Amino acid sequence: MILGIGTDLANIERIQRTLDRFGDRFRNRVFTEVEQRKSERRRDVAGTYAKRWAAKEACSKALGTGLRMGIAWKDMSVSNLRTGQPVMHVTGWAADRLAKMTPPGHEAIIHVTLTDDHPWAQAMVLIEARPIADSGPESGGGA
Repeated sequence: MILGIGTDLANIERIQRTLDRFGDRFRNRVFTEVEQRKSERRRDVAGTYAKRWAAKEACSKALGTGLRMGIAWKDMSVSNLRTGQPVMHVTGWAADRLAKMTPPGHEAIIHVTLTDDHPWAQAMVLIEARPIADSGPESGGGA
């Protein structure tokens, strides 16, 4: 079942201007160390940050809060699998909100996709609740 969906569009040039103006103050307020390392080693630094900015906005929308109600930028972070697939992680208030949204007997799965076409970066987040598989003797699992 779908618990939430969010999307956001970020202007890469606006993110570049913000990086130029505020530098580390902006980076450290919004992005985790993992996100900063990933962004800073990319050829398109601002585009990489813009995609992560959009992902955080989209995630906050999927959580049903937007960036209010105690959610912090760093409560949501994007990393990548070896395949390049982006993965959203939530901590703090965002993780608490996700737990409250998730029905008993289910686990929450956050799907995220990122794209960019200069000057735009876009992210979409879908939060899914999947039933937790019972592995007890009644279900045929176990020894």
